[in-house]
Amino acid sequence: MKILVCISCVPDTTSKIAIDPLTSQISSQGLTFIVGPYDDYALSRAIEIKESSGAEVIVLHVGGSDSEALIRKCLALGADSAVRIDGNPTSSSQIASAIVAYVEQNPMDLILMGKESIDYNSGIIHGLVAGGLGYTHFNPVMHLDIEGEGLNLEVEMDGGKMEVYCPLPAVLGCQEPIAEWKIPSMRGIMTARTKEIVVLTLNSDNHIQLVKADIAETARKHTMIPAENAEQLIDLLRTETNVL
Repeated sequence: MKILVCISCVPDTTSKIAIDPLTSQISSQGLTFIVGPYDDYALSRAIEIKESSGAEVIVLHVGGSDSEALIRKCLALGADSAVRIDGNPTSSSQIASAIVAYVEQNPMDLILMGKESIDYNSGIIHGLVAGGLGYTHFNPVMHLDIEGEGLNLEVEMDGGKMEVYCPLPAVLGCQEPIAEWKIPSMRGIMTARTKEIVVLTLNSDNHIQLVKADIAETARKHTMIPAENAEQLIDLLRTETNVL
């Protein structure tokens, strides 16, 4: 079995976040970056599967060279190899497209990633990847076991969880308690230094462009409209938002 674990590199939760006024994006000055916590869960479960059934684990990240120290940490934890698609992606769709293009050339049985990153929290990349590849998709997955040619899963849902059998290939968004985070051993750290990180080029074709992102939290109406008063909602949308 070949397992691809897609990781994000995000600001440490203890970092002080500042917005660059020129770009309206998060300023990287003074930030400490970490592997996304939910991606850590995905990687830890992949390594457990490797240890129990001999799977091959490949780590993939879409981003710049400044992420290589974190990628090497994933190798130290037990991943067999790593791929970095070099570039500065500007949207979830661009990242998903890069992953899809890689997997089309390098077929995988299972693709794991966190249910969302903790910076933008879009939580849509696993769905976009699954749609692009035509793979089965579940999110967020709390438990994962290999069962024959498929997977036994526990998936969180409104009000509880559901147990499902999932055929392979599949794309899963992961969260706790799917596994416990792992700590790299000294042997793993030394071994990771000799492992190659394959660097590929990001396809810059991206038809999605951010025009404006300006949401004033204090301007939110927080108005509750009863379902039977749909006409009132329509009037508000017409008069106060100019969307109709």
